[in-house]
Amino acid sequence: MENSSANDEPIRIGISSCLLGQQVRFDGGHKHDRYLTQTLGNYFEWLPVCPEVEVGLGTPRETIQLVQIDQQVRLRTTKTHIDLTSKMRKFARQRVAALAKEDLSGYIFKKDSPSCGMERVKLHQPKGQAKRTGVGLFAEALMAKLPHLPVEEEGRLCDPRFRENWIERVFAYHSLKRLWTGRWRLRDLFEFHTRYKFVLLAHSEKEYRQLGRLVADSKSIPRQELRDRYQTEFMTGLSKIATTKKNTNVLQHMLGFFKKDLDPASRQELLSHIEDYRKSLVPLVVPLTLIRHYVRILDVEYLRDQVYLNPHPKELALRNHV
Repeated sequence: MENSSANDEPIRIGISSCLLGQQVRFDGGHKHDRYLTQTLGNYFEWLPVCPEVEVGLGTPRETIQLVQIDQQVRLRTTKTHIDLTSKMRKFARQRVAALAKEDLSGYIFKKDSPSCGMERVKLHQPKGQAKRTGVGLFAEALMAKLPHLPVEEEGRLCDPRFRENWIERVFAYHSLKRLWTGRWRLRDLFEFHTRYKFVLLAHSEKEYRQLGRLVADSKSIPRQELRDRYQTEFMTGLSKIATTKKNTNVLQHMLGFFKKDLDPASRQELLSHIEDYRKSLVPLVVPLTLIRHYVRILDVEYLRDQVYLNPHPKELALRNHV
């Protein structure tokens, strides 16, 4: 079975330098996140970036902020009002172009940062209170250049569902990039898609069906167009949160593969676990553990190869909390 721990090459993740403990903050400090370094650091290779230091601002330094002026978003220092917009945008274009060659499989931004925040950054107004509608200039450039790259903020990773979603997307994107390496065949794409069917169904039935039709018609589609369309729809589908309702639907689909081989008592036990999960009485790991057990002892080939059963390292225990 394909699983996340089977990848030999490092999974490279871009990250705001301060989250690794580097003292690059405006006050000379850092925002070290030990979950990232001590837990996820066992699986990822970090590529740190601090746009503010790399653009030439010192440490410590005057704080900066996003300001709306004449319908334009400007990046300025807070006291001296020096406009850094052009300088940061030029740097961001160059740095992101370099990062695009670094084989990244994900990125973690520092939340609320006028350079790195991916959403809800304070946008100061000429009059009145600041609005939480801004996007950091560097984050904006990176997300525009690499629209399929799984990105997230460290603050949102505290939410179990956002955390599980981002990490699942990272491993899936890493696998998808490996598919495109070298001379891939339509058969390779078909096999990849088959392994990820239940992952897609758990995130978005819309993309699940669209990708099924795309793969079915793959022989009549030019290769580059096929690759682009598949990657776009695949990553779009996975970006949608796998809810309890959608996961329950997948679990019930999987149950159908056992109907001829499970005795009534065992089937009822599995049904009970799925129902308990649907009612939020137990986490997803409970019914999945039993399904994996039956897949193994009954040797259900189709399910054995489904990435949904092992989308990321079990040591992360991500499905113990969703």
